[in-house]
Amino acid sequence: MNHKPKSIRPFIGAKNYEISRNFYNDLGFQESVLSSSMSYFDSNGLGFYLQNAFVKDWIDNTMVFMEVENVQEFYDELIKLELPSKYETVKIVPVKELDWGKECFVHDPSGVLWHFGEFYAN
Repeated sequence: MNHKPKSIRPFIGAKNYEISRNFYNDLGFQESVLSSSMSYFDSNGLGFYLQNAFVKDWIDNTMVFMEVENVQEFYDELIKLELPSKYETVKIVPVKELDWGKECFVHDPSGVLWHFGEFYAN
């Protein structure tokens, strides 16, 4: 089956919608407000929907992987944003080298776990 996909846009929830919107704007995503309870956040043609919806089990089990060109450079820029000092529950985990590549982690204000990674060239 040939899907001919153009994008994948996951839906993620937010414990506090306004705080999460501010966080993703600070993280460098471009927001398009779709309604009072949903926005689309885009970065270079890739994005996700943020909903004003909080289901603890869903949020606690949500992970998003975003491939970046250079994870160390991304991490260095991430640290400069000082997000943990702006957002009480945000955590940033330094770059780790793995057998497939490198990645760092960011826990958003609601607890969604973001993986920012770079694959080794084959």
